[in-house]
Amino acid sequence: MKSAARAEALRDYGFLSPSSEPSYGRITRLVAEIFDVPKAFISLIDAEYQWFHDETGLASPVAAREAAICNHIVESDSALVVPDIRQDPRFASLAGDDPQAVRFYAGVPLRTSEGIILGTLCILSAEPRAPLTEREVDRLKDFAAIIINEANLHRMARQRDESRLFLERAVDFSEMVMWQLDPVNDRALLSGAVEEIWGAGAVEELQTSADVIQRIHPEDQENVRAALLYATQHKTPLQIEFRVVNPERGVRWLAAKSDWDVLNNQDFLIGINADITDQKNRQEHSTLLMRELHHRMRNLFATVGAIVSLTRQSAENIDDYYERITHRLEALNRAQNVLLSANFMTGSMHALMREVEAGFPRIKWSGLDLDLPENALVSMALLINELATNAVKHGALMYDSGEVTVHWGHENDADGERMFHLRWTESGLGNPIGPPERTRFGTLLMERSVRNNLGGRIERSWDSGGLICDVYLPARWRETA
Repeated sequence: MKSAARAEALRDYGFLSPSSEPSYGRITRLVAEIFDVPKAFISLIDAEYQWFHDETGLASPVAAREAAICNHIVESDSALVVPDIRQDPRFASLAGDDPQAVRFYAGVPLRTSEGIILGTLCILSAEPRAPLTEREVDRLKDFAAIIINEANLHRMARQRDESRLFLERAVDFSEMVMWQLDPVNDRALLSGAVEEIWGAGAVEELQTSADVIQRIHPEDQENVRAALLYATQHKTPLQIEFRVVNPERGVRWLAAKSDWDVLNNQDFLIGINADITDQKNRQEHSTLLMRELHHRMRNLFATVGAIVSLTRQSAENIDDYYERITHRLEALNRAQNVLLSANFMTGSMHALMREVEAGFPRIKWSGLDLDLPENALVSMALLINELATNAVKHGALMYDSGEVTVHWGHENDADGERMFHLRWTESGLGNPIGPPERTRFGTLLMERSVRNNLGGRIERSWDSGGLICDVYLPARWRETA
């Protein structure tokens, strides 16, 4: 467990990196001079080997861990001084007969703030020496602490650089801009997706607050200038939304959020820009939709009120009133179902006829699909409902053999004007039926829907097969894809 933690710490501190900091070499050189020895080095112990780090940098592994004197310090977590290695039975075999072999050794642990022993700081000589005094051992420990502090600084710097790189990449991918403003020198610095949001050349061109405001939409420049001045004078956070004129992408909405930070004893305003154009468009669309829905609901209530009032006046009795009002409200419901399945403002002619067919299965229909606005769709629903209801009570749909066909399309009238023509044809009656003896409210409702609401005309005729109803309207509705 200790070996795994040590290996992880060595990687974390970057001690075994080939590009280790030269400051370690300066420290070992100073230690060698102070203790008047030919060599001082940092010994690093991983799971298998001992590594040396001295004024020349990090060396390749020089010994197996088990054979290293420094391993004793790592295992015991205490200083070790060997005045003469040849006289110490633990290490005599390491010296041998080589006159250049190490005779004197002293080392202290390199202990991290987490209590992990990474290795040692050692001094050595080819000549035997007197043992170090307690003060000298403490001084060597001080240098070991300096090395760990230096390693901590390098680790923090490396983590900072890695975090900055990660943040910059994240900002790039999220299409955001990081920025900072030096208010004293009026210097702006932008990074991240600058050109995507602010436009081509923005990194080089936006160097001051005036440069930045120049690219803001003219209608928003004064608001941004005032907000920036207030934040600068009162050292308060800045949060504002504004438009920018992006040369490539047109006008874009941005949100700016920032706060103050201190860098090198100077206050900087540091923040981000996020492109909120899509969000603004959705909000605007939602607002328009709610206004349109409110308008449609007012129209719907007005239509319901008129139907209720006029039906009451024309009804023969309470049962007749209930039946007629129910059928007409069902027609309104069909229209609303079609509108709700689309965008509240337009609806499909085919979708309306499918709703009609569900209520009157013996009505067969054909024709091109049209995108009808809300008022036209409601009028068409009321028109077809009156025709269908009359066919059930007085026409072809009274009989099992009766049927109704509805067909519509575009054609030119006698003056060459393009028209929408819908024909309602009843057939299969048991007995011929002629025109009604008096004009009912349903007939008035159909004529009002066609003439007043749709700007067309309606013609009705009867033959031996039953009613034929022709509706002519200006061809102003868009065909659906």
